[in-house]
Amino acid sequence: DDKIIKKAMEEGRTAEEVSQQYIEECKKDMHDMNVKPATTHPLATQEIQGMLDMISTLIEKGYAYAAADGTVYYRTRKFKDYGKLSGIKQEELEAGARIEVNDQKRHPMDFVLWKAKKEGEPGWASPWGEGRPGWHIECSVMSNRYLGETIDIHAGGQDLKFPHHENEIAQSEARSGKNFSNYWLHNEYINVNNEKMSK
Repeated sequence: DDKIIKKAMEEGRTAEEVSQQYIEECKKDMHDMNVKPATTHPLATQEIQGMLDMISTLIEKGYAYAAADGTVYYRTRKFKDYGKLSGIKQEELEAGARIEVNDQKRHPMDFVLWKAKKEGEPGWASPWGEGRPGWHIECSVMSNRYLGETIDIHAGGQDLKFPHHENEIAQSEARSGKNFSNYWLHNEYINVNNEKMSK
């Protein structure tokens, strides 16, 4: 996660140390609210091989491509139902409005599955070079492994509907050929002192 990496650099710690601190704080808060722990608590850093496998499958099926620097992008125009959850149409979006304009992309709406490693960032070996997973691929791989190819209910904040949940749908359904989630629940923002609470 970019925010974890940034905080780790600012504090002179590793991303793993920062993550572990907040994992423990979250577990304590959940316990204090009498929330029972989940059956499993997967960590993205321990699911890298599954991500590499899924990305490779998407490349083989023509839904993804590797750029010259080793970054791998998902080809949104190939997935005919892209935007079905949010109702957003690709042709209505301007390049750079929500995403950074990038010359390596074949289309402005293509999104990252695997990021080429930058100086000071954590990285893992891959067929495309050392790097790290994109945000969306982590969620698809972990939900697929622990909940199955089709999950019953997927929830999250309304700000995740696009692009995060759209991208989860696109990559998951392109890989499996099955419906990713039967039901979607999106909550409104939680505001504290008139500011959106996030992370």
